[in-house]
Amino acid sequence: MAVILIGVLAGTAARIILLRIDYRQYPGYPHGYLTHTALGLIASALGAVAVPALLKPDFVAVTFLTLAAQQFREIRNMERQTLESLEKTELVKRGLDYIEGIARTFEARNYLVMGTSLITALAAQFGGVPAAVFAAFLMLYASYYFMSGEIIGDICDVVPARLSFDGSILKIDEIGLINIGLKSMRDKILQDGLAVMIKPKNSNARATIHDIGQRTAIAFTAAVFLGTKKDVDLPEFTPLARKNPDTGEVGLYIVPVHKDIEKLIAAVKLTPVLESARSKPLNAGPSIKSVEDKVM
Repeated sequence: MAVILIGVLAGTAARIILLRIDYRQYPGYPHGYLTHTALGLIASALGAVAVPALLKPDFVAVTFLTLAAQQFREIRNMERQTLESLEKTELVKRGLDYIEGIARTFEARNYLVMGTSLITALAAQFGGVPAAVFAAFLMLYASYYFMSGEIIGDICDVVPARLSFDGSILKIDEIGLINIGLKSMRDKILQDGLAVMIKPKNSNARATIHDIGQRTAIAFTAAVFLGTKKDVDLPEFTPLARKNPDTGEVGLYIVPVHKDIEKLIAAVKLTPVLESARSKPLNAGPSIKSVEDKVM
């Protein structure tokens, strides 16, 4: 019983550590906390109970682990459906790619919780309480490490950019964005707007920020950090991220509540790199040179 209790405590602690409201603004408090803490408790119980069951041996435990995997997939579907419902009323959209990434993350965290409780229970079974405490801290650190993926600041440089108008076309440096008809609105954008240029460090990064879902996530994160003056009747204030097709650089425009270029740069850098946008074309498949040689 002590082995199971130690495993459950370690797994639940892992879920609580990983469950936090940050700049992605999800899950909501307090009901999101309660739901996911309870699910983490169930996942940790499954991992901890598996140890004495397998040592008995009672291979029915394997069946329970299979059922747990199915349940975790349902958690992923639940998160996806919840966020898609919330998306309908968001003034600045997360985007479907970002939603799918969040849903996958919540599924993966339950596997980490179950793994933490399983390893901790194994350590308690064969090494006693000191080994269990060491294993628990090790797994908590590993869980936290594996849940922090790449961010835009790892693959791109972000620098301030200049907003201007070419006639009625709003531009970030040389990137054209949208047509703003009213002069009063153009003056407001020049007065209150901010812009940054996102410069990829290599061709892999260029392919990543080419993805429209990734650019939507960047605009959403900027709006979360700085707020936005966009409203239902002010489409001109919608944060936009557009690409320069010649250089691959992306310009981001926003009319924030808090006009602070340093915070905007930090927000863009903290945007997670989405799994669906992650691309390494230079590291996969035949080289361009070998393809050219075959064509010739």
